[in-house]
Amino acid sequence: MKLLRYGPLGQEKPGLLDSAGNIRDLSEYITDITGGSLAPESLNSLRSIDIDTLPLVSDSPRLGACVSGIGKIVCIGLNYRDHAEETGLPIPDEPVIFAKFPSAVSGPDDDILFPRGAQKMDWEAELAVVIGKTAKYVSEAQALEHVAGYCVANDLSERSFQIERGGQWTKGKSCDGFAPLGPWLVTPDEAGDPQALDIWLEVDGVRYQNGNTGNMIFSVAYLVSYLSQFFSLQPGDVILTGTPAGVGLGQAPEPVFLRPGQLVTTGIEGMGEQRQRTVTEE
Repeated sequence: MKLLRYGPLGQEKPGLLDSAGNIRDLSEYITDITGGSLAPESLNSLRSIDIDTLPLVSDSPRLGACVSGIGKIVCIGLNYRDHAEETGLPIPDEPVIFAKFPSAVSGPDDDILFPRGAQKMDWEAELAVVIGKTAKYVSEAQALEHVAGYCVANDLSERSFQIERGGQWTKGKSCDGFAPLGPWLVTPDEAGDPQALDIWLEVDGVRYQNGNTGNMIFSVAYLVSYLSQFFSLQPGDVILTGTPAGVGLGQAPEPVFLRPGQLVTTGIEGMGEQRQRTVTEE
């Protein structure tokens, strides 16, 4: 299934995408796409619905983040070999972990807001993993049983905040709107192998990132297992799994950063695209 949330900010309704690309309303069955509705038994119940009986949603409504009520967003740094190489940093022996705050979450086509004082706005196309069943001390072999689905994410970063303001990554990663998720949450049965997906990002039609999740240093299964050894992963939690080479900071001969008025397109094979305009926050 391809689950989604549609409607004005703060008033989103649950839905799904049918095989013809139409949005179908799920409000009769669930109130929202949250951790509770992503439990295995809930997903199995949704799969049993005759999609053709669901109300069609007319027009082209705004899409919200494809999951709501997120408890935590756990991010993995330097998880693609080519990205680690472009930064000039060594390949990590263990996953590099940092966090984004849930207030950073936004819809897949919402504007990218430049926070006050922003100087070096950057992009990072990423595969996001959404947890559907509590994971604590799980093995790598069992890890994917705890995954409800996958979606497109952009780990937006303000590099001057991140690197030049005391060395704390969180302040450069958690500004409002810095974690767009969606357009859809794709369940594992439709997503296919999470280590064999093309991933890309373009700015004004110029493709800067063109990678594949097979280039990850630590696989999705490894990450879920690894993280669960330190803290429990709860239904609705999100893991951002790292980005391939081609971020703005890594461009040669000089870095390339976002400017207001640009179009950023981020996509993953089978999971749709985000299309966002960059604007200055008032």
